[in-house]
Amino acid sequence: MTTASRPPGMAFELALLLALATLWGGSYTFIKLGVETIPPITLIAARTAIAGALLLVIMRMRAVTMPTDGATWRRFMFQGCLNSVIPWTLIAWGECFVDAGLATILNSASPIFTFLFTAMVTRHEAASPRKLFGVVAGMAGICLIVGVDAFRDLGTGLVAEVAIVAATICYACAAIFSRGFKGLDPMAPAAGSLLAGAAILIPLSFAVERPWTLAPSTTSLAALLALAVFSTAIAFVIYFRLIQTLGSVGTTAQAYLRVPIGVALSVSFLGERLSPTAWLGLACVVIGVAAMTIPARKTAAA
Repeated sequence: MTTASRPPGMAFELALLLALATLWGGSYTFIKLGVETIPPITLIAARTAIAGALLLVIMRMRAVTMPTDGATWRRFMFQGCLNSVIPWTLIAWGECFVDAGLATILNSASPIFTFLFTAMVTRHEAASPRKLFGVVAGMAGICLIVGVDAFRDLGTGLVAEVAIVAATICYACAAIFSRGFKGLDPMAPAAGSLLAGAAILIPLSFAVERPWTLAPSTTSLAALLALAVFSTAIAFVIYFRLIQTLGSVGTTAQAYLRVPIGVALSVSFLGERLSPTAWLGLACVVIGVAAMTIPARKTAAA
């Protein structure tokens, strides 16, 4: 077999998938550090506003224009609610009560929900046995990485954990809804959804948390900046590109890569422990990602 049997540029797309997983894997540590002195709604409002403004600047430098029609902006608003306003606020609130590593793990189930929604509702992508195997292998790897001990405290933070799982379902719906932005520069829906999200969250932050009364620490402010620039602005551009190239199920498979990365960062910076079975779990994760993202080879015609 020659390399011609593989779609051109697939190695680059998979590299982008790894980069996205790294950027989003780090977000859980940034959020944990941020919510120490910045309340959840204010943290996410600032995250969306900073990231959206940064993307607008980059778009101007690239001479990319934003859509101006109301229908597209209504889609941006809906996408912003599914992909940032609701899930990010739920995760930030949840991390006030649970470890960043556990939040990473609970939030890694998005490919499962995407696969199920795709198979049973939209059916826009083939629900192949290989993708089902990828779901099973990835979740097996997550269980090995985390270990049974990681779930010993499920009862104490149950509401927070349910909130994080609800955020996961929002991500799955957002990945499917993102298909409607084909034809737009990837930065347009990224910036549009972030700015729409900021328009919702900033008034809510002022009404509920009164941010002018806060005294955030330097660590929390640095975490917020990293969260906005790296884990949001840059990550969103990659995300919307991958939705168009790998599909919604393939793109959300980065959640499996996000687990070892997110847990490793929480171990390094927050002192959380990694399961001794992590290496075997990581192998299962990689197999699961490969099964869900690398397209099957087409048999040549006789």
